Amino acid sequence: MRKFPWVLVIVYFILTPFLLSFAGLYVFSLDKFATPILSILFSSVGLFLGIRYGKQVEEKAFLKSYLPVYIPVLMVSLTAAVLMIVSKGFFGHDSWAVFVFMFFPFLFNSFMSALSGQFINTFAAPFLYYSFFLLAFFLSERRSSNRATLNKPIIGAAMAAILVLLSISGITLWERSKHVLPSYGFDYGNGYSSVDLQPYDVANKNHRLPELNERPSFIVEKREDMPILDGAEAAYPVYAAFANATYKGINEQNILDNGMEIVAFTNTIYAFERLVTGEIDIFFGAQPSQAQKELAEQNGKELVLTPIGKEAFVFFVNKKNPVDNLTTGQIKSIYSGKTTNWSKVGGEDVSIRAFQRPADSGSQTIMEKIMGDTPLMDPLKEEIAGMGDVIEEVAHYRNYNNSIGYSFRFFTTGMNPNEKIQLLSVDGIEPSAENIANGTYPYIVNLYAISVKDNPKKTIKPMLDWMQGPQGQKLVEEIGYIPL
Repeated sequence: MRKFPWVLVIVYFILTPFLLSFAGLYVFSLDKFATPILSILFSSVGLFLGIRYGKQVEEKAFLKSYLPVYIPVLMVSLTAAVLMIVSKGFFGHDSWAVFVFMFFPFLFNSFMSALSGQFINTFAAPFLYYSFFLLAFFLSERRSSNRATLNKPIIGAAMAAILVLLSISGITLWERSKHVLPSYGFDYGNGYSSVDLQPYDVANKNHRLPELNERPSFIVEKREDMPILDGAEAAYPVYAAFANATYKGINEQNILDNGMEIVAFTNTIYAFERLVTGEIDIFFGAQPSQAQKELAEQNGKELVLTPIGKEAFVFFVNKKNPVDNLTTGQIKSIYSGKTTNWSKVGGEDVSIRAFQRPADSGSQTIMEKIMGDTPLMDPLKEEIAGMGDVIEEVAHYRNYNNSIGYSFRFFTTGMNPNEKIQLLSVDGIEPSAENIANGTYPYIVNLYAISVKDNPKKTIKPMLDWMQGPQGQKLVEEIGYIPL
């Protein structure tokens, strides 16, 4: 046996991981069990082969014996630490391609990790394999009659280097976790909606949309004459109720000949884009953001805003939070990042986790209006991963004990009721229906039906008038909004 078996190094450190990575492709089909199973697989194989390697190596020189086994662990840890600093812990950064190609024996594992959105496996596989290989080699080699003479200072320095590099990665991820949360994703509406809109679907025979007890004064009989509707998540029940009352046969067929839905939902951002490009006729939601107004101007469209109801913009916290009121100044201070602890506003001594909404969403537009000249701090984000891509998006609200979020009253209490949160009073005034109706609650907003002025469809104007009339306003009230 040669004292320094380079062939074994190639077999154990390159060829075996490559074959193991290929064999592990099936594991990714196990979804949520993939990460623990892969961790066990790479660790156990590394442990087994490390023991075998320790028995086969007869090199007594310490560095020649241990360097080939130690260097892979060092390189994985060093590369990860450098890339963590460069990318600030964001696995979607282009720099992580360096890691994938540096440790090409694990290429199959890295490729599937990216596709499945479990990118942590790209780092975990080589680190676990090489680390357990090193540990097993050490234990096996020390029991050999030809064991090398240990150099304790070098061993100490080597271990310290790994710990420092791992600490750098860990601290970077910990700092990132303060601002970037794991993804929850939307479960409904093709990924556009955070709540189940099926109960308000006009095609659902068991829908819970309110109905008129009299014949509507406005009816559209032909499908091609029906204004195509789309809008914000919180507005969906309202415009679905309008269509249910006035569109003849909509319950049987909600599709035009071209395959387009007549009563659609693609959320605020996409629905508004569809309005200005002419795909839909009426958009329902809050007032458009500045960026949306500019989008309309760029497309040569003049917006017509028709108020159809009143709504409150509300702030909410976890039920266990003792804070039940905030002043406008305190809200601005929290969302500008100046106030970061609940104890500063009458709560417990815990940090404030303030959630926002995506840019150009209806609630974010209202929040920006409330903040005025006070800049909003950067929002909490989450990583959305899959199909080889990892992106960052504004994080959805999570009901942690130290959270605060905002939305529209109807969405919070009607469409998405949650007994574990409480609405806050603002400046000492609670967002009750009475306070919204009499105008004392400070953040009252209009719910709009927005159209474009040059739309030639003749049924749009009569429908807008009907929405503001007694029958339309009755449906607005029965849905849960405050009528005009």
